[in-house]
Amino acid sequence: MGYTQVGLEEKILEMYPEITKHGISVGLSFDEGKNAWIVKFKKGSNELTTHIEKKDADDCINNIKCVYLGVQIEQFIKNFEERR
Repeated sequence: MGYTQVGLEEKILEMYPEITKHGISVGLSFDEGKNAWIVKFKKGSNELTTHIEKKDADDCINNIKCVYLGVQIEQFIKNFEERR
């Protein structure tokens, strides 16, 4: 893999500063069966679970933004803002 769970989480937070800006917590775990990272975003009682394919996570570590993940983050923030 070449990187750790903590390293990937730090890179995601670096590439998507809106996560921290909106006070969203991030949790990661690797699913061997799916060969993908499971990503949980949480703020208060709101939670979104999504995944990042291993290739996309590898790209993320190499400073290539994952469009799918960016869209998921944007949607979570939008949904959270609408509920306020």
